[in-house]
Amino acid sequence: MPSLTSVNRRQMLSLLGGSIATPLLPGMAFAQEAWPIRTVRYVNGFPAGGATDTLSRILCQKMSELSGQSFVVENRAGAGGVLGGDAVAKSAPDGYTLGLGGIATNVLAIGTYAKLPYDPREGFSFIGGMWQLPNILCARKDLAFTDLKDLLAAIKKEPGKYTYASAGFGTTLHLSGEMMNSMAGVQVNHIPYKGAGPALTDLLGGRVDLLFDNLPGSLPSVRGGQIRPVAVTSRARISDLPDVPAMAEVLPGYEMTSWTAMVGPPDMKPELVAQINALTNKALADPGLKARYADLGASPMPTTPAEMKAFRAAEEARLLPIMQAAGIKPS
Repeated sequence: MPSLTSVNRRQMLSLLGGSIATPLLPGMAFAQEAWPIRTVRYVNGFPAGGATDTLSRILCQKMSELSGQSFVVENRAGAGGVLGGDAVAKSAPDGYTLGLGGIATNVLAIGTYAKLPYDPREGFSFIGGMWQLPNILCARKDLAFTDLKDLLAAIKKEPGKYTYASAGFGTTLHLSGEMMNSMAGVQVNHIPYKGAGPALTDLLGGRVDLLFDNLPGSLPSVRGGQIRPVAVTSRARISDLPDVPAMAEVLPGYEMTSWTAMVGPPDMKPELVAQINALTNKALADPGLKARYADLGASPMPTTPAEMKAFRAAEEARLLPIMQAAGIKPS
């Protein structure tokens, strides 16, 4: 799988240089149009108030500051991001409608829906990465086993006894649990909820044993001592929770992160894509943005357009077999 921890310095300098308007010479047409010269609409296919909304607004605010034009977030929630993705895919390719793509819209939707209103592979311009966000495995406060090794050993002795909650069927949270079951050779029963809030409520109430959640959703309860963190699903430990192991420490090769991409409609001009990519990467490099992302457990994910498209394809190849093994069939 392509590494997205850093972007080649020479590529970045080239892209940033591409954001400078090309001067006109007498008798020549525009070599590259200025962008943006008016408000940009950013479509988020998930509800207001969630992690994707908060992180999107932080990024759009910084892009507004850097460009001098407004980036307005529009929440168009429904069907696991599909409705928002469709709005972006069917917009004009002029750079004034962009949106949130990524693992839900461009990978998991392939394994969940038999028919999509857009082509998740070729129906978008993949402009660049935005952020990666690990999931976290938490246990109810009174569960006897919270050390990951001890927990998996206990689960293995009593197959089917324990339950894990998630925000819904076919999400990265569901897949995090199924990957654990498969790689550890255990059987923990999945209980899907309609959103992360109800799932967390039932963990707090002791009605489920475990919960896979996006990190920002459970962090306040973890910090407040109301639930116990067991492991994070990123490849390595995270700075916010240095004492919480990564699943990969016990299950080598385990990794599941929620990643996002800045996308636009198909047929955008390459020079326009390069301009937007340069502005996005410049915003992601801002120290203030990095600090705010870190508070939420997220990491900026700057890439080139080509890297983003290749990463999406690699994630599809990796994750669709896991979905099939978990019994998730397109419908």
